[in-house]
Amino acid sequence: MRVTAVAKASQVPGGISMRAPSDNATPSEPLIMRILLRPAAYRHAKVWGIVCVAVSLWLFVLGVILCSYGFWWGASLIAVAALELWVAYRLLVAPLPQRVRELEQSRAHLVDDSAARLRRIERDLHDGAQAQMVAVTMKLGLATKKLRGMTDGAGQTDLDRVLELVAAAHRGAKEAVTELRDLARGIHPPVLDQGLGIALTSLAARSDLAVELVTDLPERPSAAIETIAYFCAAELLANAAKHSGARHATLEAVHVPGLLRVRVSDNGCGGARVEARGGLAGLAERVKTVDGRLQISSPPGGPTVVTVELPSHI
Repeated sequence: MRVTAVAKASQVPGGISMRAPSDNATPSEPLIMRILLRPAAYRHAKVWGIVCVAVSLWLFVLGVILCSYGFWWGASLIAVAALELWVAYRLLVAPLPQRVRELEQSRAHLVDDSAARLRRIERDLHDGAQAQMVAVTMKLGLATKKLRGMTDGAGQTDLDRVLELVAAAHRGAKEAVTELRDLARGIHPPVLDQGLGIALTSLAARSDLAVELVTDLPERPSAAIETIAYFCAAELLANAAKHSGARHATLEAVHVPGLLRVRVSDNGCGGARVEARGGLAGLAERVKTVDGRLQISSPPGGPTVVTVELPSHI
């Protein structure tokens, strides 16, 4: 695999192709609203709404004055004023109940997801690491009995059996330690303590694909945002390696004031699609909990580009 660190992010064609789930996490707003306003505007909806009202009033008065002097193209300013007033209405009145419902649903999904993760961790500990440690205890107990028997004149066969039991116990102990480390990494990767850039470098190096890493992270986002970004990148790279048939992927992480953008692309077969309860659907729910968004471009035959945009601080 190839990991290349680049100082500035670039627009790289390609995408992650996955037959497993994908998601179009676009806001449920009219197309013109998505064109005129970025999602960040909803975090300051009142300010943006007041600005739109002021602009609409100014354009309306100017349009009326122009029309009164015979400049009929002033009617276009009146039309723009009406559009600005409609945008202000969407910001100040219309979206609030809908946004509240969306945030309530997102947080409810997050709570359910957290509970499910805790249950899965408990199950993994019980069925995995705990079972391994129980097996180690039993094997060491048998070895102890055999060693006691050897003091009564047991032969070489018993000694060989003791060595086998001890070796098996050693292997089991190492596997249990590995499982515990994997479980701990799934809760919070320790490598994130060194920053998102280093964590992504480690992630790209472990990928089954050749990964080119492009980063521009002049400052660190908040810890929760870094964790979400890391797990999104990990899920997208894993899906690309598993489902896309790609041989190369590009992982980009760019931080600009107020926004962290993570983009994963590959040269696979394309055709990623939205499926309920899929991996990307879960990522979209996680991203929505911090008012972020996930976008997918995946025409048949590829390439696919999956972009996650998150607020840099919450």
